[in-house]
Amino acid sequence: MSVTPLPALIQRFFIGRLQTQLGASRHTIAGYRDTFRLLLGYVSQHRQQLPSQSTLEDLDAALLCAFLDHLEHQRGNGIRTRNCRLAALHAFFHFVSYEAP
Repeated sequence: MSVTPLPALIQRFFIGRLQTQLGASRHTIAGYRDTFRLLLGYVSQHRQQLPSQSTLEDLDAALLCAFLDHLEHQRGNGIRTRNCRLAALHAFFHFVSYEAP
């Protein structure tokens, strides 16, 4: 079984899905971009690996819940901001369910 690297999936999500298929606004794309920038930084700190070395399997439920808690408690984000980040992650994993089932 070949594992698709996470950076390749993220690139296809932004270019293929958000821009080409959905025609998402630049504000939506910027918000999603910021979500992944924060997430990859968080993964890098907690897994001691470069973001380019991350795979989809690294993003398990426990890590994502810890990331959302980190946003709310350490970064001081409100519930609305945290839920916007969660919506970006939902959209990405919905995309991934078709791309790399």
